[in-house]
Amino acid sequence: MFRQGDILIMPVAAESVPAHLQAAPRDARGRLVLALGEATGHAHAVPGPGTLLLSRDSGFPEFLHLPDGGRLVHEEHAAISLPKGWFRVVRQREYVPGSYHRYVAD
Repeated sequence: MFRQGDILIMPVAAESVPAHLQAAPRDARGRLVLALGEATGHAHAVPGPGTLLLSRDSGFPEFLHLPDGGRLVHEEHAAISLPKGWFRVVRQREYVPGSYHRYVAD
């Protein structure tokens, strides 16, 4: 497992990736953005080759495919080298007493 700020990346088997997901577009800088910071505009992103798959339900990235490995970068965190393979992308959530959970704002 790999963690960078409010993002957790867990290796998964290729057969566990649902077929109904759609590929996410790259941003204007050509990166695969896993999460964009609401407060700062910084991003948890993979600048190299790969595919990021979005959940149709939430619109958030759910799976990442890196056929040759890659690097997870962020302006305020050290870069993390990722091996080749499939990964599940999980955003950290926090509980709001008496109501619901929300994604952590970065």
